[in-house]
Amino acid sequence: MIRKLKSGWRLYSRKKDPKTGKRRNLGTFETRAAAEKHEREVQYFKRH
Repeated sequence: MIRKLKSGWRLYSRKKDPKTGKRRNLGTFETRAAAEKHEREVQYFKRH
């Protein structure tokens, strides 16, 4: 999940953390394209 912030774009995990009930922050990026690229890298890493 990618959201727009004042500081740029932030990537959050797809599932909520059961302990906190919130999504984990997976990084903040200058552009949406950079956030989308990192999300693809995260999904690849989870399966390899």
